Amino acid sequence: MMDEPDTRARFARMYAALQAIPPSLPERPKAVLVVSGHWEEAEFTVGTSAAPGMVFDYYGFPEHTYRIKYAAPGSPEVAQRVVDLGRQAGIVVRTDAERGFDHGTFSMLQPMYPDADVPVVQLAMKANMDPAQHFALGKALAPLRDEGVLILGSGQSYHNLRRWNTSGRQASIAFDGWLRDVLLRRTGVERERALEHWEEAPSARVAHPREEHLIPLMVVAGAAAEEPATVVYGEDFFGALHVSSFRFGSDTTATGFDDLGVSAR
Repeated sequence: MMDEPDTRARFARMYAALQAIPPSLPERPKAVLVVSGHWEEAEFTVGTSAAPGMVFDYYGFPEHTYRIKYAAPGSPEVAQRVVDLGRQAGIVVRTDAERGFDHGTFSMLQPMYPDADVPVVQLAMKANMDPAQHFALGKALAPLRDEGVLILGSGQSYHNLRRWNTSGRQASIAFDGWLRDVLLRRTGVERERALEHWEEAPSARVAHPREEHLIPLMVVAGAAAEEPATVVYGEDFFGALHVSSFRFGSDTTATGFDDLGVSAR
């Protein structure tokens, strides 16, 4: 989606930040696990297809955007590992053999791995959006980082479509400032508690009337444990809304691009 010439011009800084991730890693990932802000289920659910299709979860877009193909393979092996790690922590993770890549996944992965030659596994959020439960899942999945899996959170640090203009600017600045303080200056229990109580942050519910684009960050931060974050992307989006993306660790956890995060070991 971001590979179209006119779109790349509008999203140039975000595109460049995504392109910069692979060469900054110590080695090529075994797979990428994407916590998608566009997939919700009653329980945590992981995609198990060896050849995922496409999910065009948007409307009113140009016709060509419904013909996009991102033909990365899945990884049933990594998907099963997600299930097993969840089980070991007492967390139910269901499986879905049919779900394809939604735009929160393929729009980010195309700039990162344009040849679609790295296996990709999608993970659905739990529909209750409980921050603590998502943080707990992230902790459970932390061993994946030592197994060569890049954990990536697909969301957005500001997501209020009704105020997707200058009317949301101050709220985006306020919430982004809080997010940077929490992620860059706090670690461990202090960071976990702050994120679990994100609704108390300045302009929280203006920035996120519904939190589906924020919750992937909880999984990534949980996997990152004590590691501090760095800002890998930030700008005044469309000249109005301040948005940021963060990376934990020196090698394999990322959080937010479509939108929120990368987790790296």
